[in-house]
Amino acid sequence: MTAVKSYAAVDLGASSGRVMVGRVGPDSLELTEAHRFPNRPVRVPPEGLRWDVLSLYGGVLDGLRAAGQVDSVGIDSWAVDYGLLDADGALLGNPVHYRDSRTEGIAEKVWATVPADELYAATGLQYAPFNTLYQLLAARSSAQLSYAERLLLIPDLLTYWLTGEQGTELTNASTTQLIDPRTRTWSSDVASRLGIDLGLFAPLRQPGDPAGVLRPAVLEETGLAGPVPVTTVGSHDTASAVAAVPAGGERFAYICTGTWSLAGLELDAPVLTEESRRANFTNELGLDGTVRYLRNIMGLWLLQECVRAWGDPELGGLLLDAAKVPALRSVVDAGDAAFMAPGRMPERIAEACRASGQPVPESPAEVTRCILDSLALAHRRAVEDAQRLAGHPVDVVYVVGGGTRNALLCQLTADACGLPVVAGPTEAAALGNVLVQARAHGLVGDLAGMRGLLTRTQPLTRYEPRGDTARWREAQARLAVG
Repeated sequence: MTAVKSYAAVDLGASSGRVMVGRVGPDSLELTEAHRFPNRPVRVPPEGLRWDVLSLYGGVLDGLRAAGQVDSVGIDSWAVDYGLLDADGALLGNPVHYRDSRTEGIAEKVWATVPADELYAATGLQYAPFNTLYQLLAARSSAQLSYAERLLLIPDLLTYWLTGEQGTELTNASTTQLIDPRTRTWSSDVASRLGIDLGLFAPLRQPGDPAGVLRPAVLEETGLAGPVPVTTVGSHDTASAVAAVPAGGERFAYICTGTWSLAGLELDAPVLTEESRRANFTNELGLDGTVRYLRNIMGLWLLQECVRAWGDPELGGLLLDAAKVPALRSVVDAGDAAFMAPGRMPERIAEACRASGQPVPESPAEVTRCILDSLALAHRRAVEDAQRLAGHPVDVVYVVGGGTRNALLCQLTADACGLPVVAGPTEAAALGNVLVQARAHGLVGDLAGMRGLLTRTQPLTRYEPRGDTARWREAQARLAVG
């Protein structure tokens, strides 16, 4: 009988990090939280918004200490951001936060050299002002970049501190706008035209590749007995989350919910058409040669910011009150860049409703219902557009991530899409992280085998659509979107 093994999944989100322990056997999968810690960005004048990456690393060490002895460690996080190292391997300042304003106006300068349609045809990545490509161009004249010998994306940076080994994990690299999704390697043509030195990047790694072992100093600090291997996982948290979609053989769409909603399809090849570019779909890389064809939607960030502005009221009561508010009274475009920055979110939502001639939500319950209706509508548009652009119809929508706890949002998404929604698992990114480690050590098989284990072991909730979708079409028409 194969013994159960334990894996530490370091899963870093935009507002918190955690170390989860997954115990995996041939027909068992259990996940527990060892340690959770805040991720608080800091605004440093005159530099701007920065990640406190040293605090995050301290949280990782505390988490590994709390996890106890494990058979492997894997790290995933948000995408696009990076740390710069000098010739001695020392960090050159705290990494810049993707919500920092330094990339304003940079895209237009990039497009003057590589037009937007050519850039999309080469990299398949949607326009987002914070893509690594734009960050690098914004930093071109900075002292830090001039002294840098190495660029490591956030999970790779933490892996380097744990092991002393440097690499660039592929699924995360695909968010830089410097990877060709057809060849799954660097786009040297785009880089050379824009004067970006690809030598800054460490060699590419695939999910499942070994990434070294914990350094002796790390073992001493965490109390772990070595050797403890570190395994490369889908280090973009969305790649890990999509790997944990508990789908069988049906045709499915997915929505990874949290601070962002990532809604789309899993495909065998990228969609690089001009129509796809204009619809702002991205082609990011997933496990086993797959492509995550999706659209970024602002997600529960809208509600998180409102809750913060209201003094952190109890969320359960707020959602109960929101369920009593008339449906689709007011909606906003949840993908609008106007909602990107923090601060004044209730006022900005009210202003958007006023500008579009809709009733202005006033109470927290009304604002919350506006947000949830708007997110469900954005989910509908993304799922519909993805099917049309990829020629890939679906029969069910899987919702994974933190939004699975929000039953109202899941039901509204089923209503808006006119399709069944299967919600779960909540800890999708951590589970995908764990399962890639387990697969690397021979405990589970291919992607279908990973998903089969999830289906057998994780609680799932099914939501059937209610009514027809006509009212959602009318709400969509109000926004003149799609």
